[in-house]
Order: sequence, then structure tokens, then C-alpha cells
Amino acid sequence: MTAKTVVALEGVEKAYGSVRALAGIDLGVIEGELLALLGPSGCGKTTTLNVIAGFAAPDRGRVLIDGADVTTRPAWQRGLGIVFQSYALFPHMTVAENVAFGLRERGVAPAEIAASVTEALALVRLPGVATLRPAQLSGGMQQRVALARALVIRPRVLLLDEPLAALDRKLRESMRAELKEIQRVVGITTIFVTHDQHEALGLADRIAVMNAGRIEQLGPPREVYERPATRFVADFIGASTLLEAHALDARTVEIGGGLRVDVRLPRPLVAGERVRLLIRPERVELGEGAGMLAARVSGVMYLGDHTEVQVELSSGVRLLATVRAAPPLGPGDPIGVRLPADAFLEIA
Repeated sequence: MTAKTVVALEGVEKAYGSVRALAGIDLGVIEGELLALLGPSGCGKTTTLNVIAGFAAPDRGRVLIDGADVTTRPAWQRGLGIVFQSYALFPHMTVAENVAFGLRERGVAPAEIAASVTEALALVRLPGVATLRPAQLSGGMQQRVALARALVIRPRVLLLDEPLAALDRKLRESMRAELKEIQRVVGITTIFVTHDQHEALGLADRIAVMNAGRIEQLGPPREVYERPATRFVADFIGASTLLEAHALDARTVEIGGGLRVDVRLPRPLVAGERVRLLIRPERVELGEGAGMLAARVSGVMYLGDHTEVQVELSSGVRLLATVRAAPPLGPGDPIGVRLPADAFLEIA
């Protein structure tokens, strides 16, 4: 059965003066999925969210929700729930009043409002705080109240604008798991904006990597990480080493200083062609023994659960390696390097 598209953007363009924020976006968001709009500042991800929400009108193109054209429909008529980066809670209202706000505006009966507020606060695991005000809550609790306020109106789609950005690292990681679980339980179609690649990889069903107002790649997290479609995606998602090479035959390349390396790519290479290869640091193997390439350590960064090691091969090629349990290493130390043939990716 074909998955249903809930939100669709068709050829959406948006400019602010001479700045082209969106350069012809085509995007379909599938029923029940959690889609991440990921990219650096100024890439167009927040503008995309604002166009979907109805806070910004596109210069060209259409926005559809459940097949209906809502391009000119105001935000309050689109049936969307929104959580802002700042949470935007009303400081003079209690938690219960904040959560109930959207229901009151819709004229829902008081008894139904009370039941719905209780249910929404239970969903985000905040029982017992209904009478408190936002200033009495921690950042994580405020984030949950904002989420409850968005969900209580039973929106067709949930929009999240950098919802975890204001939290410290430990709380952010905890809330990441909470948010994923809540989305799974509710089953609501969700679009969230983030510049944090770990957040996108850990939360999303699919990721739209954006750059300069365009979508560079759209796909599941594993596909985006392991098979980046462009150099930008490869550089932005995770650490990597990019190597310029030329093919010697269908399965062998030279990557500098006369170093020959076997590669196993989806296609056979043509002798003499130039090729751009990427290798992730976790695929660079360090050690000793026969068949290892001679190298020296040029830098070490201990990061707790792993260590990043910069190495330079005798040919002059520099590589980044990631190891979980590294022996004591320092700049200048000799080290062996193995580059598995299936570790290389070809980048356009």
C-alpha cells in the first residue's frame, strides 16, 4: 500500500529582498513520519517550516495538506500544532491555562478542556504541575508544557522549531528520547527543524539536508550518513576525509604521492578518470602488522567515549580515524593504517 503524503511543497520559492531563502523546494511528508529539516544557519529550514505553518507566504509554488491547497490559508486554519524554540509560554498563566489556551480559543466545553489538559500533561509526564507557572519550571519541563499545548488540540501535523536547542546537553539527550517516544505513541506526522546532526540522526525517520535554499539530499538517517549524495552532505553529516584520486583500473585508484588503494564502489571505474572519494573516520583502521600502510600520528583528541586520531601516511595523505580504546598516542608516533576497500564512498 502506498504511503499517504500529508504535507506537500511544490516548487516553493521565497525571497527576502535580495536573499533567496528557498530556491524551488519540492517535498512530501508521509503520514506518521518524523521528518527533520537539517542544515546550517541560513540554509532555509526555518523558512520552510514557516511556509508550511502559514507564517510566511511563498513567492511561488504551493503548500498542500492532505491534498488541499492551503497556500493562502491563514495559520490558524491549517490544523497544525507548533512548538517554538523559545516555547512561547504565557508567563501570567498557569501550566493548565497554557495547555488549555488553544481549546478555549476553539470554544471547547470546560469539562472537555479539563479532561484534555489532564490527558496531555500525563502524555508528556508532567502530572502535578497544572497550577504552577512557567517561571517555576525547569527548561525541560517548559519544553514539555509547550509540547502538551501543541498536542492537546489534536493537530493534523506537529511542527517543531529547534525544540531542544535551549536545553543543556544532558537534558537535551534525555528529551530527545522522550520526544521520540511521545511521537511514536501519538503517531502524529511531525516536521522538526534542527542544526544538530546527532539530533536529526537519532530522532528522524527521514532527513532533508538543506543548503542555500535547496534540499541536497532526502532519505533515512543511515542512507544520508553512509551514502551522502553531495560533498556538502558528506561534510555536514559526521566527520570524514575527502580524497581526490584518479582511477588506475576498475577497482584501483591513486590518492596522492603514488599511493595505490583498492576500492569497492557500486560501479566499475574507468582508467584515467578523476574521482572524489570519502572515508568515514570509524572505517580507518589503526594498528600494527602485515599489510598496514606506514603512517605517523599528527594529532590526538581524547573525547571520553572515543578518541580522534589524525594520521599522515608516508605518501603525505592525511586521514582522520576514530577509535574507541586507543593506546597512548602522541604526535610523531608511528602507526599502521588499513583502508578497507568497501570503506570508500564516491561523492559527486
